[in-house]
Amino acid sequence: MKLLVNGREAYAYTGGRAYDPALPSLAFIHGAMNDHSVWTLLARSFAHHGWNVFAVDLPGHGRSEGAPADSVEACADWLWQVLDAAGVQRAALAGHSMGSLIALEAAARRPERATHLAMIGTAYPMKVSDALLNTARETPLKAIDMVNAFSHSGWAAKPSYPGPGAWLHGGARALMRRMLDKQDAVNLFEHDFKLCDRYANGLEAAAQVRCPASLLLGSRDQMTLPKHTAPLAEALKARVFKLPAGHALMAEAPEQMLSALREALR
Repeated sequence: MKLLVNGREAYAYTGGRAYDPALPSLAFIHGAMNDHSVWTLLARSFAHHGWNVFAVDLPGHGRSEGAPADSVEACADWLWQVLDAAGVQRAALAGHSMGSLIALEAAARRPERATHLAMIGTAYPMKVSDALLNTARETPLKAIDMVNAFSHSGWAAKPSYPGPGAWLHGGARALMRRMLDKQDAVNLFEHDFKLCDRYANGLEAAAQVRCPASLLLGSRDQMTLPKHTAPLAEALKARVFKLPAGHALMAEAPEQMLSALREALR
């Protein structure tokens, strides 16, 4: 689905179904250097089981036009503008990594419109080491390889998504390189990581959230360590699901991820 937001084309993957105002809606928000494609399995499953789905490409990512937004807060406002353009009044929000911060901020800014909040592969604060930021700025291709090593729980993960024979590291690396090539004027890797690093409104936002909240965490996550989520979980009074995966939960544990998200949105 293509929508017009602030004079720019925004893209949202709908799982192959047209919008039905009689059904509940679910927005998926991807993480740094990703796009809607990381949600394909989840999006299609929910879309074919009673939900309207909007897996967005953030500004400057994937098929959405324009420059990348300059803050988590700006991304949250943009998300509601996308849903406005689609005619959606209320929606559940599910975000991964950087997208989890955007989902949190969006739920806080429009508490009357957020029906559920699912923060996947999350932590707060989501600080990024100086070493990784410097590598992202100076040699982004090397940083992509570093992040993929940290994001997967093993070098030879069992092929699970998108299907048998898939190379999880290679697919994730190819997606990140494609996102990097999309922007000529902006180093998207450094930009996205700085957004995560600078976001400082997490606990204040959590205090404004009124909908049921859940944290879906990889037990072997090295990017956003599960032990760093306790204050956020307490502030949100969130249910916590731990899956047998690293940071790339949707790829490494797709069936467990789908089951946990269904339960979180029950």
